Amino acid sequence: MWPAALTLTAVLWLVGCASTPGGSGPAPGAKVAPVPSLNTSGRDGPPEAPPANLADVPDAEPRVETIKPGGANKPYEIAGQRYQPLAGDVPYVERGLASWYGRKFHGRPTASGEPYDMYAMTAAHPTLPIPSYARVRNPANGHEVVVRINDRGPFHSGRIIDLSYTAALKLGLLRGVAPVEVERLTHDAIRTGAWRQQTPGQAVAVAATASVARPTPPVVQDITSAPPPATAARPVASMAEVAPPVPDMSAPASPPTTDNPDLAPAAATPARGFWVQLGAFRQRDGADRLHQRLSSDLSWLAPLLSVFSDRNLMRVQAGPYADRAEASRVAQRVRACASLAAVVIERR
Repeated sequence: MWPAALTLTAVLWLVGCASTPGGSGPAPGAKVAPVPSLNTSGRDGPPEAPPANLADVPDAEPRVETIKPGGANKPYEIAGQRYQPLAGDVPYVERGLASWYGRKFHGRPTASGEPYDMYAMTAAHPTLPIPSYARVRNPANGHEVVVRINDRGPFHSGRIIDLSYTAALKLGLLRGVAPVEVERLTHDAIRTGAWRQQTPGQAVAVAATASVARPTPPVVQDITSAPPPATAARPVASMAEVAPPVPDMSAPASPPTTDNPDLAPAAATPARGFWVQLGAFRQRDGADRLHQRLSSDLSWLAPLLSVFSDRNLMRVQAGPYADRAEASRVAQRVRACASLAAVVIERR
């Protein structure tokens, strides 16, 4: 999935070992034979003769792995779009479209340096730390898998994750691009085993509560409502280009309250233009806390901050800006100053 022009860079970044069929990666120091490439046609798609019982391949088994700065976690740019990987061990819930990649990339280096194994339980994500673990849920059938993030991508409008062939098979997504929910499993959840009981629907509420104790609030992105510009670096030939509408998978938000004069009122109708989304919460108090924190810490941004009730979430956004370039500069500055995964959206 990593663009061909950056393959050599990815290899030099981090020399790793091949993932095991279970997707959780080899033990530290283990020597694993390289994965042979199955690409004979130059086109992507399913294997010609996939192994039997792939549906029984176990999910990746999460373990705490060091998130090293630099390497695959450096900021990078693809087709004019800049990406800022998350550096901290923060909760992250994201809704959008999933695709998968197969035989064309089988055996090729991933962003982590590990060879891609389409039969392992792995995935590519534009900004989640490498390595990290995520639960992916298909709301259409309720199927869930746990994958290990070891690659970058997809770089295509509206898509938030590229799954291995086996992960897509287990989710029932081999027929094309489809809506999913992605939840990062934090180190705390892995250490305590809480990730085994927590469902993606609960993760939004848990993350919003956790923001009280954490200096960095949870990241809850809904990319489907405002996808970034199309930057298809490696289109997957087997994918359907037109995806079905994405359902709203969040529970109803608490009604906005304005009794407290210190709280920001929820704007009724956001103006057209480009906005920088700084966070989204199921509960209003989480949005208010973030609004207050940013107003205090980033005085230059305070006049542009607003809280919107949108798609059953309370969203904290700054704007509007006249063009995407200006909004992107603000988003980059916020990422550097406040350690937030700020994203640019367009309201029309």
